[in-house]
Amino acid sequence: MPENYDLLLKNGKVVLPDGIKEINVGVVKGKIQAISDNSNISADEIFDCRGLHVLPGVIDSQVHFREPGNEHKETLESGMKSAAMGGVTAVFEMPNTNPLTITNEAIDDKLERAKKSPWTDYAFYLGGTEHYAKDLAKWENMKGVCGIKIFMGASTGDLLSASDDELEAVLSNGKRVVAIHAEDEYIMQENKKTILGNSNDVKLHGKWRSEESCLSATTRLLRIARKHNRRVHVLHITTAQEMELLAKNKDIASVEVLPIHLTLHAPECYERLGTFAQQNPPVRETHHQDALWEAVRNGTVDIIGSDHAPHTIKEKNETYPNTPSGTPAVQTMVPIMLNHVNEGRLTLDRLVELWSYGPERIHKLSTKGKIEIGYDADFTIVDLKKKKTITNEQQCSISKWTPFDGKEVTGWPISTIIRGNIVMRNDELCSTPIGEPIKFKETS
Repeated sequence: MPENYDLLLKNGKVVLPDGIKEINVGVVKGKIQAISDNSNISADEIFDCRGLHVLPGVIDSQVHFREPGNEHKETLESGMKSAAMGGVTAVFEMPNTNPLTITNEAIDDKLERAKKSPWTDYAFYLGGTEHYAKDLAKWENMKGVCGIKIFMGASTGDLLSASDDELEAVLSNGKRVVAIHAEDEYIMQENKKTILGNSNDVKLHGKWRSEESCLSATTRLLRIARKHNRRVHVLHITTAQEMELLAKNKDIASVEVLPIHLTLHAPECYERLGTFAQQNPPVRETHHQDALWEAVRNGTVDIIGSDHAPHTIKEKNETYPNTPSGTPAVQTMVPIMLNHVNEGRLTLDRLVELWSYGPERIHKLSTKGKIEIGYDADFTIVDLKKKKTITNEQQCSISKWTPFDGKEVTGWPISTIIRGNIVMRNDELCSTPIGEPIKFKETS
């Protein structure tokens, strides 16, 4: 054991793989070097965590930071700053940028952009398309790539893989996990004509982007994934029917849910927030939400991600359906979910499984996701008792709004620590950007 540490976290309740313990954590050169009850350890910097919980660094495995192409909504810098302010230590960013992130050159460009001001560690999804399918087995092993992403609906151009042939082209090339936006484009196109028509009523969003479209897409996906024995990660599930199906296919598919789908419900959210509650897939009625919570508790759900997808207030104020779907969420994910812990919907241990252990396991991270000796010294330090109101003004996102504006929560991120560097403390950034590309076991 080293005689002196760079950083020592003392007196906190530390969430370890085998339970929560009042114990000290010592850090040397960005790695966890000691987990000990020795009270005489010396360190260059001591962080007194009395009254606080020390969690493994929160990993947000689904964010959209809009750069390149839509920097008026978000940049990599502002998105990662929002993440750090919200207690998030690492992010996986999505490929629906302009140009699309569907080539090796596009990945290289994002890596260059990210390193200019990286407030968190980061990785990027490579968009899976039929056109470049043969290159995926090579490109998926590039530095900073966390996996492949397919949009079965809610996308355009080369990034849309609506047909079985397009799905098959991607799933039959490569070996790393493929994340899926599962909505059936063909059903939604028909619904837009027959259900939505000329209506401007946002409450029809869930009828246009129906539960049938989600179930159809997920069913097709599982059939093709099983044919090729390819691991798939099905994103932002919203329906009871899909959860029932996915629970029977855990050997091939992992599952994500979002805080917004666990927190808001239709029709109330549309009556109160209008298009600011508009999300793809949609926020649905309480019986679907109840099914999501049951899946969280019974182990069907593997990951909670934010699906941070900012748009400007002006864009969201347009007339539905000419309004973009998506909400800012990376900065509010931690307090929203801690509030659910305090309200008894899940335990803190289970929450850590969903946003730290889950990404580590599904995406095969090298040294992140757990508080263990030898792992990166990434920590999210939280005060489970702190009451605070979420506001638009707090948000670091360029969009400067949140659907949770005015919501009082119990539980708040106190500090974000990345590889032993205190990046955020007490709602203030207190470091220089030190983020790096995340490393993965499959490409190391």
